[in-house]
Amino acid sequence: MSSRRHSPVSSGVGVRPGAEAGASGPFVLGVDSGGSGLRVALGVLDRSAAVGTTVCAEPVRTGPAGIDAGHLLEQLLPAARLLLERHGSGSAEAITAVAIGAAGMATLGGQLRAELPLALERALGVRRLALAADAVTAYAGGVGQRPGAVVAGGTGLIALGTDLTNWRRADGWGHLLGDSGSGAWIGRAGLDAAMRAHDGRRGGSAPLLARLEAVFGPAPKLPGLLYPRTDRAAVLASFAPEVAACAGHDPVAAGILREAAGHIAEAAAAVCPKAGADDEPCEVALTGGLFRMGDPLLVPLREELSRQVPQARPVPGSGDPLAGALSIARALATGDLRLPRHPTLLHVPGEGPGKEPGQAPG
Repeated sequence: MSSRRHSPVSSGVGVRPGAEAGASGPFVLGVDSGGSGLRVALGVLDRSAAVGTTVCAEPVRTGPAGIDAGHLLEQLLPAARLLLERHGSGSAEAITAVAIGAAGMATLGGQLRAELPLALERALGVRRLALAADAVTAYAGGVGQRPGAVVAGGTGLIALGTDLTNWRRADGWGHLLGDSGSGAWIGRAGLDAAMRAHDGRRGGSAPLLARLEAVFGPAPKLPGLLYPRTDRAAVLASFAPEVAACAGHDPVAAGILREAAGHIAEAAAAVCPKAGADDEPCEVALTGGLFRMGDPLLVPLREELSRQVPQARPVPGSGDPLAGALSIARALATGDLRLPRHPTLLHVPGEGPGKEPGQAPG
């Protein structure tokens, strides 16, 4: 492991509303690692809400070997100890289970799966560990441990569903190969319509051209601003709210959101479990910042879900990925983790092959 100095932990550690300092263990730990940073929640077995949370100072780095296990531990370990000190136990060994959800876990989590089990056992005495893709923790936070599906939308977009035997995944392939209907997709489509208006081509939108110029400056300079950047997807996604703002009075912008809704519904249809003999509806949780656009996107999305996935019952995500990670840790600690195991989507070290039935296509 790296010997780099510990990254600072946010001073925002404290008792959540309704939680009491000095909660009695045993404790569980949920972790959410994403582009905006590392969040950590401490919980107990007999209540669903966290007793304390904290946010670490910086996102976990990704290097040639994937997500940097050493950098994650440098932030996680002091955060866990601080939470324990604040909420009733100075002993790290009071933590019985940990669940870590990370963006990129499925494709970049090899170092985490190789190094974290032993490192967390040595540092915290933890023997029960789950390592999950962030789409899985979003599923646990949005649907729980029931059959269903989740669509996690932000800059990118991925859909994940399960019948509690297998996982099914759709999209999440990045803004060049997919993420259809995502913030980056909507933003790019809006900028395309703006550039068409600038050129006088069919399909252009004068309102979107006006918003492009207000946000980025003269339209001919946009390629030079956009193409050299390594965060192009985020820049594209930053224009998506402008598309939503224009949709009420611009048919081109409204059409972009209708097309996005169709793509999102297609992803949900690809992963939603088939209706059983009792014709139970499939819960589809919508989580992530994309759906904060409100009615300009949600109204056509509900229509598309009704048409493409008639068995779907859209539900708002009841918890974010951090809440999902905490619920996975609690289920792991009590021996009640019913979500299907998978080598990269939901890995529980120490379980034999016979206990990992879930396989995702692709």
